[in-house]
Amino acid sequence: MRLGVLDVGSNTVHLLVVDAHPGARPIPAASHKAVLRLMRYLEPDGSIGEAGVQGILDAIGTAVDAARADGIEELLPFATSAIREAANGEEVLARITRETGVELQVLSGEDEARLTFLAVRRWYGWSADRILLFDIGGGSLEIAQGLDEEPDVALSVPLGAGRSTIEFLPDDPPTDAQVARLRAHAREVLADVVRDFPLKPRADHIVGSSKTIRSLARLAGTVGEGPGASERAVLTLKGLDDWTPRLARIPADARPALPGITTDRTFQIVAGAVVLSEAMRAFKVAELEVSPWALREGLILRRLDHLG
Repeated sequence: MRLGVLDVGSNTVHLLVVDAHPGARPIPAASHKAVLRLMRYLEPDGSIGEAGVQGILDAIGTAVDAARADGIEELLPFATSAIREAANGEEVLARITRETGVELQVLSGEDEARLTFLAVRRWYGWSADRILLFDIGGGSLEIAQGLDEEPDVALSVPLGAGRSTIEFLPDDPPTDAQVARLRAHAREVLADVVRDFPLKPRADHIVGSSKTIRSLARLAGTVGEGPGASERAVLTLKGLDDWTPRLARIPADARPALPGITTDRTFQIVAGAVVLSEAMRAFKVAELEVSPWALREGLILRRLDHLG
């Protein structure tokens, strides 16, 4: 069947269309993306301003038209932290349903972590043993660990790349002092996470997912041959720390000239690099492998499991 996953996130509204059936890997058929950067539209009271709401409505309307043209049989629409945490989130959801006909499923941070972990486990298989996962979205950082398809622990902390940029890196390019404040904040938040982390056994395979981490791996990591036709991307903490200060000195509009840095992530890539660096350091991770599958694939796989 042809499925569409509509991801209304903090940075983009992204429709991924795949051809899939139970027991087979989903094959991408089309992708449609609108860049919103919703954090720009947050009001002082934490609500999404009218311009941001209208941007969401327009992007969803365009995605619905694209889904219809692509012949999808079922649409899986969901929203993450930007709408979940907005002061007027319920009103925005009701308006989306009323004006577009799309009823968004709002995922919790833990839902995001668990679904992304499912996708990563399916991608790497059982031979990866105990996986530790980092996933950086626009609003939150998800961390999960486990041996099975359902992680033993799945949590979310408010260290997303977009949120961190708005709160700590207002200048373009950011100042050294701003980057230092973000680093100190991330270190403090992650120290609490590590102290309370319920799983002490060392992970056998460390994985990063999300567009932010894939971009950083293309910039600061290495790519080699993987199993089959796929590539294996690896990002080391040393490589990340070497590149982060250089990234921070380059204006956002010039960063897309660098390998891996796309226009939809250029404004938040420095914050993403700082947060990932501190996460790796907090969990004593020297390197991680980058998964091409993440949250959207996890939702598709869960739906196919139910169909099966």
